Amino acid sequence: MKFAFLIPLVAAAMAGNSYAQTIYRCTGNVYTNDAAEARAKGCKTMEGGNITVVQGTKVNARPASVKVATAQQSGAGPGQRVEADEQRARDADARGILEAELKKAESRQAELANEYNKGEPEMLGPEHRNHQKYLDRVAELKANIARTENDIAGLKRELGRVTSK
Repeated sequence: MKFAFLIPLVAAAMAGNSYAQTIYRCTGNVYTNDAAEARAKGCKTMEGGNITVVQGTKVNARPASVKVATAQQSGAGPGQRVEADEQRARDADARGILEAELKKAESRQAELANEYNKGEPEMLGPEHRNHQKYLDRVAELKANIARTENDIAGLKRELGRVTSK
């Protein structure tokens, strides 16, 4: 307890030597704590609570010596003409891809229709005890069939566009 009397003295010394500064606000969002600069610019003293200023980051300008990588233009870039033979090859590739997707979608449609069994698919194990699971599966099958029909229609439309050119 010898040093108990020092605590009020230290607190008083710190209060007298406070770290508070006078802050001046200049035009816009410019702040300074330099009185001479504030007088020269006609800044006003900020009164009241604390102020926090966060500096923004600088925009990194790209040096002129750095070149931007561009796409290799072996064939033609966007907006440029393509040779007729190359375009025919692209069309043939696109047609082949679309036909393969159409076959896959049609086989999936046949599987779903077979499983759907005209609206009455066979009940699976847990569905015997829980009829709601069965109804949910039937609804999901119906939605999948509709989605696949839409996919097939879209693929046929796209094939019509490719072959008509």
